Amino acid sequence: MVEGLKDLEWLKHGIDLVLTGPAGTEKTWKACALGEKACREGLKVSFQRLPILLEEFKLAHVDGTFHSKLAKLTKVDLLILDDLGVSPINTQGRGDLLEIIDSRSTTKSTIVTSQLPMSKWHDYLSSGNPTAADAILDRITGGSYRIEFKGESMRKLRKK
Repeated sequence: MVEGLKDLEWLKHGIDLVLTGPAGTEKTWKACALGEKACREGLKVSFQRLPILLEEFKLAHVDGTFHSKLAKLTKVDLLILDDLGVSPINTQGRGDLLEIIDSRSTTKSTIVTSQLPMSKWHDYLSSGNPTAADAILDRITGGSYRIEFKGESMRKLRKK
């Protein structure tokens, strides 16, 4: 399926990708390869590690730059959000993630990578607010292509 994504037709139609699997199964590498292909096709791409982006947005709320930062992410043709679920998400982070996803929903493509199986995303995102989790999941997973990577970490295999 990954091979079939290289033509970028999914991106031209605003379809999202969800890449899940254990650490080291090359989710980020595959996402970045698709991002590089999009760049070569003249499209605008942004790669963001989600934990760092949410910290930056936390500061942006304080200094008044949140809306301009959100607008920049809204404009790129492909947004890669790497590492959903590797660190706790608080109420503000959950709200910011919803804003990011909602601003791009159905018009621009987003790739989300996560070690967390999708069956655990609702618990991770809800933290006392299942309605917000429902909204985020509906936007991320509704109509998206999903690929689950399996196997041993490529880092371990390379060392052998």
